[in-house]
Amino acid sequence: MKVSADQAACIGAGLCVLRLPEMFDQHDDTGVVVLRQTEPGPAPEDEKAVLEVVELCPARALRVDR
Repeated sequence: MKVSADQAACIGAGLCVLRLPEMFDQHDDTGVVVLRQTEPGPAPEDEKAVLEVVELCPARALRVDR
């Protein structure tokens, strides 16, 4: 599973950071999503939570590719 973020689409709601702070962060100046962990992707035990976060993103700025 590979997670990507469209920073141009992000509105800085921060739901991803609240749910998975070990994977997502926000840029200090803009509040735009920053991926903390890109390779090798989320741990298998975190995959369900990642899919949940992707669905919760109000801007649809997050994407998962398998």
